Parts: sequence; structure tokens; C-alpha cells
Amino acid sequence: MREKGEMLSVEDALNIVKTVSPRLSPLIVPIHEALGKVLAQDIRAPDPLPPFTASVKDGYAVIASDGPGEYPIITESRAGNDGVGVLVTPGTVAYVTTGGPIPEGADAVVQVEDSELITDPSSDSKGCDIQKDAIVLKSGELVGASEIGLLATVGVMMVKVYPTPTIAVLSTGDELVEPTTEHLNRGQIRDSNRAMLLAAAVQQHCKVLDLGIAHDDEEEIQRILDDAFSAGINILLTSGGVSMGDRDFVKPLLGKRGTLHFSKVNMKPGKPVTFAEIIFQSADATSKKILAFGLPGNPVSSLVCFHVFVIPAIRCVAGWENTSHLSRGLQTPWGLKNLGVHCVHQNYYLVIQGIQPVAGIEPRTVVPVRLGHSIKTDPTRPEFHRAIVRWRVNDGSGNPGFVAESTGHQVSSRLLSMKSANALLELPASGNVIPAGNYVSAIIISDISSVSMGEHSFSSDSASGLQGSVPQEITFKCQDVVCRVAVLTVSDTVASGAGPDRSGPRAISVVNSSSKKLGGARVVATAVVPDDVSKIKEILQKWSDVDKMDLILTLGGTGFTPRDVTPEATKELIERETPGLLYVMMQESLKVTPFAVLSRAAAGIRGSTLMINMPGNPNAVAECMESLLPVLKHALRQIKGDKREKHPLHLPHHSQAGVLDGDDDTWDRSYKMASHSHPPPPPPSCSCGTH
Repeated sequence: MREKGEMLSVEDALNIVKTVSPRLSPLIVPIHEALGKVLAQDIRAPDPLPPFTASVKDGYAVIASDGPGEYPIITESRAGNDGVGVLVTPGTVAYVTTGGPIPEGADAVVQVEDSELITDPSSDSKGCDIQKDAIVLKSGELVGASEIGLLATVGVMMVKVYPTPTIAVLSTGDELVEPTTEHLNRGQIRDSNRAMLLAAAVQQHCKVLDLGIAHDDEEEIQRILDDAFSAGINILLTSGGVSMGDRDFVKPLLGKRGTLHFSKVNMKPGKPVTFAEIIFQSADATSKKILAFGLPGNPVSSLVCFHVFVIPAIRCVAGWENTSHLSRGLQTPWGLKNLGVHCVHQNYYLVIQGIQPVAGIEPRTVVPVRLGHSIKTDPTRPEFHRAIVRWRVNDGSGNPGFVAESTGHQVSSRLLSMKSANALLELPASGNVIPAGNYVSAIIISDISSVSMGEHSFSSDSASGLQGSVPQEITFKCQDVVCRVAVLTVSDTVASGAGPDRSGPRAISVVNSSSKKLGGARVVATAVVPDDVSKIKEILQKWSDVDKMDLILTLGGTGFTPRDVTPEATKELIERETPGLLYVMMQESLKVTPFAVLSRAAAGIRGSTLMINMPGNPNAVAECMESLLPVLKHALRQIKGDKREKHPLHLPHHSQAGVLDGDDDTWDRSYKMASHSHPPPPPPSCSCGTH
């Protein structure tokens, strides 16, 4: 049971909004009124398109068996002219234009340009675009301009759709005056929230009702709300009056009229956002559910909450199947999947492989973006940071992608921070600085094409060859990479698309952010495979034997379940084991959980490639990588045959005259310095322990 006044997470609050938002009953409207609405019926073609055998080229309708030669033209068949009664007989031809009916008797068209014989396409063109009774639009699809054209094509002029809601907007506050006020008195400000929210609702194709400004008077606000409920609205938006002041009446009034689901959300800005569900009894004794949002009075907070909570509610009510831009299909963020994007994403890292998404990204889509500069996060609340997102051929990582720049100071009362903003960056509550070059999620809130095009944009021509299905293995082009790293996520869930890859991106982030410590290492390839020995071996062998990777990290499949087979696949390939690396990872993981002893990870060398199994938990991946950083650079150089680099405090043999003179003190001191505090083990043949 949720306590009254409990502060909710954004995710929990959003789930409540979606759960209690009912879909409106469908209506039948003319097609010109269906724009921006969701279909409530399948649309079938009553006849084929085209309804006759049509030519797909300008040329001559012929009988193919006649062969080359000179033939008389007996008629012309143009688009719109059906050539009734004309029969092409052997030894005759008919001139036809693109889209024109092919006369009876002809079975081929010779194209005008080069007289090339085209047999099949022209003869089978009846219904080649749309077959009779084919479903051309499905229930649940959003109607845009092209869908309107398709409806007209099949002769459907009245269509069943889910209506968009009617939204009423009320501003509250004694300090507010109309925007038309020329001279402000002391303590007055012009009301910006109402005009802003009305415009935002219209952008969602909603009908709006302007309730004006209410003073901080309980009876006045109550009367205005009653009038709004009686007007048949579906959603109520108020701004102001939801904090803890003695004249903040909106929240208690909503609580009296219905069910107050939440009044505090752990977010910045927008903490006091309030949501209530009101059942209104009309004069004819019918009841109607009204969704009421008490938005904060600060303009930025109000608009951010509109994007985060109100738009998903509008989509639920209006029949959308995918109602929330905050859904987490992060392996291929929704809105990008059909654009040829493959990405791996968790916290702050994502890589996109060659696309041009600008034209296909609609507002309220979640996309990954690379920070153009560092941003400090709030220590206690997740933040929706206003930003400008642009598409770049090179986002700074050597790959194409979105780059984000902050709009500046983020005070919630500063509406200028929303100026030109086309995205809200989702930043975690950590109090840390997210460095430039890291990746975060961004909610697109307006058209990005106007700021994405230009000299740095990715042309559609260059992208055309990259459209298509999403690959499972991705290779990135990186210049000047000294050490090439590949990351393999082993998971049935991720490979099947049933869940996002959370550990892969974390490993990529740690490796690339620690590039200097690893001697110039960069992740140049990623892949996702199911928990299958043969498939794991296939990619590992390719990366080591063909691609000559320096380091391969596998993530997941190291536990005790029957499907945890990553160690078995790895051990079949490695030629020399490296148990010391596993020991270091185990020691680090045991500091966090005693269950680390259940890991069956393997590590070893195949050819010139080092392979290391890591856990599937993203936090454990980061811990293991951090524990190995001090030695990996040296290990990778040794695999390549370079023995020159030692610990910086471990002096080389040739400079230790003491050994030759029988004096072990110098070597003993060197060893102690290298190991800091650990006493040296019993010396073998040499006091440094390397011979």
C-alpha cells in the first residue's frame, strides 16, 4: 500500500498515469478529420490497384512471339483511356504510356528508350500495387498525410478512429495577469503557462478549452473546475497551486473531487506535479472519467511535466498502442528500429552504426545522444535537462550520431532554457560530472530536422545503402587504434530482443573511457549471441583468428544454470590459461557479494588474442574491468612479445649490479617497491621472480 504523499519515481508515476487513462470510444469521421488520429478499424481494398493490366513504361504493347521487326501501330492507349474494343493481333503493336491499359492480345511492352523487351512486369501489373481485399491499413495505425491518400485511393471517405481528448487549461495565482497587459504593477507577471500549454495540446491534435486565470481563492477555483467538468473535457491541466503553501488550493481540491494518485515525483524539474482521477456525474446521470494534472507553476517545470506525463496520457486516451516515450527498448530504441539502427546502450554509452535518422525521428521518441560538453548532475533527483540535439556525420567518436548541447542555466523558472530546446536529456541523480563524449538518453520534444541539417549532416544518398535489417554483429571504423577490443554479450534474452543489453554498453564505456590506461585501446566490434556453445565459439574464433582482435571480453553465461555455457565455449578455444586475471576479478567481486564465488569464468590466450569471461551484471562488469586496468596494458603488450615494459617501480635486470655482485638488497628493495607492501615470495633462481 502506497503511503499518502509518498514521492514516486518517474517510472512508477508514469505507469499509474497509463494504467488509469481509458481509451475513448471510436468515432466515424470524414478522412480529412482523421489526420493525427489512430485508426480503430482495418481498411481493406475493395478492388485491385490498378484495376486493369497497366503498362509500367512508355512503349509499345506487342505480342512477344512476333520478335523484332517493323509493325503498324493500330491504336494508342494512354492513362485514362482504356482502349475499349482494341485487339492487338500478330504483326501489330499499340502505343501505350505509363499507367495506360495494355490492350487485349498483347503480352509484353517494348520500352521506348532502348526498345528493350520487358515481359513479366507489364503483363502481371493488374493489382500489382494493391490486391483486392488486401488490408492496406491496420487498426492502431496513426493517420498521417500518406494514410489519408491511401484511404482516398481505396475509396474510403469515412473512417473509424479514436478521437483525441479535449483538454482544458487553467492558470492559478494572484500574481498572474493576461499577456496583453502592457504595464505590470509591482508583484505581477504575465501568464505564460496557459498559452504554452494550450499550444502544446494543439500540437498533439487535441481540442482545447481556455479556462483563463484563477486567483488563489478556493471557491473561485472550485467553480471554474465545476464548469470545466460540465463542458465535457477529458483532461484538465492546471498550473500552480500544487506546492505546500497555505494558498495552494489545487492539490487539495483535486483530492476532494476524486482519487489523488500522486503529488510528488522524484524528478527535476517538476517535483510537485500532481495527478488525480476524477469521476464526474453529469446532469443526465452519466459518469465520465477526467484525468487531472496539477502542473507546477514554474514554466519550465510545467512544460517538462507535460512532455513526461501528459503526452503519454493523451496517447493512451487517443488509442495509441505505444503510449510512452519512456519505454526502454534500448537495444533498438523505438522510433529508430526501422531506420537501420543498431545500438547498445546503458547509462551513458551507445554506438550507432551508420544511418540518417533525422527525417524519421518524431517528437517524443527516445534516442541516444553524445554530450558535446560536460554536465554536472543533481545529487538527489534525476534531471530532465533541456538541450539542443543535432545529427553529425562524426559525433566525436568516429561514428555518426546525435550530439547534445545544453541550453544553459537550468533554473525551472527560466523559460529561456526551453528556447530552441528540442530534447530533454535524462540525467541520473549522482552529483557527479558526466564528461563530454559520454552518452545519455534524450526525449525528442520537437522537430530536430531544422537544427540537424547542414554541412555536418549525413546525406540521404550516403545513408541509402545502410538501410535495412538490424545486424547482430557491429564493427566500428576507428582510426589510430593501438589495441582493438571486441565485446560479446551472451544472453538468450538480449539475442531474442526480449530485453535490452545492459552489460555490453557498460563494458564499452569503461574500455573507451580508460583508453590511455589500456595503451590506446578502443572497442571496435560488438555482438550479441544466445547462450549456445557453437554460436559463442563461432564469433570468438572469428574475432581472434580472422579479425585479429587484441582483447575479447565476453559478458554473461558464467554461472551455474544449464544455459551458462560461456566458459565451456571459451575453454575449447584458448591455448594458454590466465588464472591470475580471474583471481583479481574474483577478489574484487567478493568485496561486493559473496555470490561471486559462483562464477565459473575462464580466461586465456588464443594466438595473439586475450579472452576474458566476465559476469552479465552491468555493475559487476564495471568492477571487474576496473580491477584489471592496472595490468591489462602490460598483459596485452606481453602477448605481442614485448617484455620491456615492467611496473614503473620494478627496475630491469640489466641495471641491477647488485645481483651480479651477489648483493640481493637492490632487487629486494625493487620488489618491495613494486608490490608496495607485500613481502617478496621465496626467490626462485632470480630474486625478481621472473626466471
